[in-house]
Amino acid sequence: MARWTHRAWPVAALAAAATTATTPGLSAQRTRDPATAVIVTGGEPSLPVPTLMDGPLNNQGNTDIADQLFLHLAELGPTMMTAGDRAFVPALARSWTRRDSVTLVFELDPRATWHDGVPVTARDVVFTFERARNPAIAPTLAGVLRHITEVKAEGERQVVFRYDRPYGEQLYDAVFHVAPIPAHLLAALPPDSLARSPFARAPIGSGAYRWVRQVPGEFVELAANERFFLGAPAVRRVIFRVAKDADARLNLVLSGEADMMDNIPPPRDNVARVSAQPRVRIIPFPSPTVGYLLFNQRDPRDTTRPHPILSDLDVRRAIGLALDRRQMVRATFGTAGDVPFGPASAVMLWIRHGAMPVRPDVPRARKLLSGRGWSDHDGDGTLDRDGVPLALTLLTTNTSAVRFQLAQQAQEQLRQIGIRLAIDRRDFPLYNQERGAGRFDLDFASATLDPSPSGLTQSWTCEGPTNVARFCDPAVDSLLDLAQRTGDRAAETYQAVLRRIESDAPAVFMYAPSYLAIVDRRFGNVRIRPESLWLALREWTVTGKGSGRSSGR
Repeated sequence: MARWTHRAWPVAALAAAATTATTPGLSAQRTRDPATAVIVTGGEPSLPVPTLMDGPLNNQGNTDIADQLFLHLAELGPTMMTAGDRAFVPALARSWTRRDSVTLVFELDPRATWHDGVPVTARDVVFTFERARNPAIAPTLAGVLRHITEVKAEGERQVVFRYDRPYGEQLYDAVFHVAPIPAHLLAALPPDSLARSPFARAPIGSGAYRWVRQVPGEFVELAANERFFLGAPAVRRVIFRVAKDADARLNLVLSGEADMMDNIPPPRDNVARVSAQPRVRIIPFPSPTVGYLLFNQRDPRDTTRPHPILSDLDVRRAIGLALDRRQMVRATFGTAGDVPFGPASAVMLWIRHGAMPVRPDVPRARKLLSGRGWSDHDGDGTLDRDGVPLALTLLTTNTSAVRFQLAQQAQEQLRQIGIRLAIDRRDFPLYNQERGAGRFDLDFASATLDPSPSGLTQSWTCEGPTNVARFCDPAVDSLLDLAQRTGDRAAETYQAVLRRIESDAPAVFMYAPSYLAIVDRRFGNVRIRPESLWLALREWTVTGKGSGRSSGR
């Protein structure tokens, strides 16, 4: 099953110290060879090996490298739809068939080999899933793959997956979460020694690129796999250069020391800086992030009791109606963001299709509050009832400039209808502690999601493990269960889930941003994959000369 990911996407706060000096040998070689790509990133890989990338190691640094080295059985198609069997594209598996409602059979491509030339076989897939499904080796991954009961080989090229029940994301679970690793190199190693082995320091995969070297704290170098069965990449050499500060990354690209980065950092003026540089282009792509004002429906002082104000549905709906979210998002993100319908990111277009957020309606908001007895009895500008002011506190982290900017706008718009909102900014560890304990009225949350909407069960079901606001609607639980069991028609049921959540108003869903990647113009056929940004690098083309500073441009 999909889960809420720990992956560190570009909007996350980053450390503010990094060198911008040229790494010896990188810039000069890139200028001589235009088929070399330098990607500047904030995430340094520590262990880019499938089955070991579990929990905190399932981060951007490791994923970026692993997705170049290791090929999955199949990949998400253009629709990003995760339910059913038809929206995926072949990779290591050239085809798949269904024997029954709980059995999938994959046929491996006979051309696929490991970087050492050994063929990829069914044994490799079985070996990988034995480790991935072992809680002692990969506890988080094992939980994600809990519905897979058996993976077995039938000959050299055929792999059979069996599941404990029919559900819509069986194929997704088999192909998305883990890529096969080579049994012929690793089967003799005890599982607990793999992370310390020579293989972990120089992984051998089946993907379009092979490992060359790593200089810790500086860069990782990969080279094109000449034997890659889907076609040797036109980008012959890839450098993932590490710069933890976002401004340092941007300066490396603008100076020509790097070719691309994942997202233009704030402030919005940086977009104009990049647009003025003819050597590069901006490529928008949907992000997996959703930001929202979460209502605590339990009393922060005694979570066994309802919240004295926010347990009232009309109050929650009034707050949502009072906020002009579209104007707020435009002021903060420009055109690189939208207002979501429910907790669905921009990546989940297949379930968001046709859903429109509620427009602001201040008169109706005032009417709802008045109908529940809230009025400014003492004339101080704040609504009150039975002597209690309509005063709330919004918890947020001091590491997010975006959320603070939006929080200030919300504070002012709510003040105009008589709601007093205080903003409580905390260091991230303390913010996380207060949020987890339910000690807040409103929480400005930001969630980064996997492509699968089944991850909604984590925060929006009665017993969801990250449901810190104690939202509970059995109808949502029932609809989510039905959606997960449905195949190719799951979109309709997931849309019903979003409509029900919006009706319950457990949160005001504020923003679903797009990211703005920067890519040197000499690269063509550029496609950015939101589930793994540089996954399609093997399909890019190279035109013209190098873009280093010595090229004379």
